[in-house]
Amino acid sequence: MTSTRTRNQSTAPWTADPERWPDVAVAAGSPARAAVAQAVFGTAVARLPVRVRLPDGSPHGGGDADAPVMHIRQPREFFRRFGASGLIGFGESYMAGEWDSPDLTGLLTVFAAHAADLVPPWLQRLRRLAVRRQPLDDLQTVAGARRNIGRHYDLSNDLFALFLDETMTYSSALFAIGPDGAPAAGDLAEAPLLAEAQRRKIDRLLDRAGVGPGCRLLEVGTGWGELAIRAARRGATVRTITISREQQALAARRVAEAGLAGQVSVELRDYRDVNGRFDAICSVEMLEAVGERYWDAYFATLDRYLAPGGRIGLQTITMAHDRMLATRHTYTWIQKYIFPGGLLPSVTAIGDSLARTTLRITGREDVGAHYAETLRIWRERFGARADEVARLGFDEVFNRMWTFYLCYSEAGFRAGYIDVSQLTLARA
Repeated sequence: MTSTRTRNQSTAPWTADPERWPDVAVAAGSPARAAVAQAVFGTAVARLPVRVRLPDGSPHGGGDADAPVMHIRQPREFFRRFGASGLIGFGESYMAGEWDSPDLTGLLTVFAAHAADLVPPWLQRLRRLAVRRQPLDDLQTVAGARRNIGRHYDLSNDLFALFLDETMTYSSALFAIGPDGAPAAGDLAEAPLLAEAQRRKIDRLLDRAGVGPGCRLLEVGTGWGELAIRAARRGATVRTITISREQQALAARRVAEAGLAGQVSVELRDYRDVNGRFDAICSVEMLEAVGERYWDAYFATLDRYLAPGGRIGLQTITMAHDRMLATRHTYTWIQKYIFPGGLLPSVTAIGDSLARTTLRITGREDVGAHYAETLRIWRERFGARADEVARLGFDEVFNRMWTFYLCYSEAGFRAGYIDVSQLTLARA
């Protein structure tokens, strides 16, 4: 596995801007909870194939010489954060530079593979008392969804262009399968492979929805326009909606440059605010941002928009149903810093919501290994362009936050903790 090396790994941590990063700038937490966290952490890593190094050089963990290494440079701060806010504190401590790893993805993959049993059962029973709930401000109401989307997708089109391919597609690709049965993703020297794999994924989804000449297609969640462009080139009339102003602007420009403005309408519009009936609907990795409270409304809305005989092509990140139930009320690092208000559904939960509509799952393909490779390429590109990220105005804490996010996500797919599914929906 390619290692993930961040800048300033061997230097003292920097000072986080307290206005921009209030919870990173200060390691809050009581000594008593820090002591419990240290004991729990030590017991957990002792039976995992990892190595942990403290400043005094003392080794910990159950890993051999080839196991991924975690260097805790500031144990007092690390355990204070971990004791105060669990995995949120774990991620914030990385953002603050209090710990590091020369193979961050490998380390996080081990933790993800053991996520269900890292915490002892007696402490898991206290989970509801110890963990924070999602802030009410993050609920995916119409106003909340616009606010939440702006915190991620409106950061900067230039930022996303640094690590995405020429299609500007920000979702799992679908690679050709190599002789070993694994996705043939190549490396940075073979950049066209990712663009080709993204187009393959889009075409597979358009096929699921039956998009062809004369088709009226609704796309829920525009991204930066590649799916709408490919659908229009098939002869479809496309109405694509987004609540990201940055995405709308670039997608509309790309559509116009492709000479397809007469076939594609790019609208700044919430999915709950659309009129009309469509022969096909496509939505790529948008369900994760809907929020559990609104899943029923989301599928009821798609049901209402779909014309008789139509089909839906849906791609979504998923997790096992038991893990979803165990964690759905937990406020996580990814929700706090990357995707506020979201929750990964299970396929079971999707089926439960669909049962309250006329829609059913008629086709399914799980491609988590492809997402792991997609994320590997993204984080390698992002890491190689750290100086360009800085020139866009993003500081070192942001750099480490984004690195942690990409590695954290890749680790989830490599460990099988999360998956991604392409689903065909149609009326029973």
